[in-house]
Amino acid sequence: MSVSKGTEKQLDELEVKRKAVKLVVAHLKKKVTKEYMGIQYLIGWLEEMDELLKKEEFDIKEYYAMRRQLNSVIESTMDGEMRTKLRNSWYSLGKALDKKVKPY
Repeated sequence: MSVSKGTEKQLDELEVKRKAVKLVVAHLKKKVTKEYMGIQYLIGWLEEMDELLKKEEFDIKEYYAMRRQLNSVIESTMDGEMRTKLRNSWYSLGKALDKKVKPY
């Protein structure tokens, strides 16, 4: 019985992380309000992230890989304003992946 409780908590924690990541991605999409040089890299990253979020399983390694890819997108962004917005989202994505289930 204690094994199932541990599994339940693990699933809850993964779901918390998934929801937090979805929220960060939704906010990131709202931040992109203009065309800028390099936007195609962000659009590609967002498409990949949407596909990852559709998967049933939550493999934290895949999400960390996507966070590293977002860093590459940031490096290819020349627009200073968008670079700052993307950097903030990169930071928020890291915090989302560190989310824990709140104890009852």
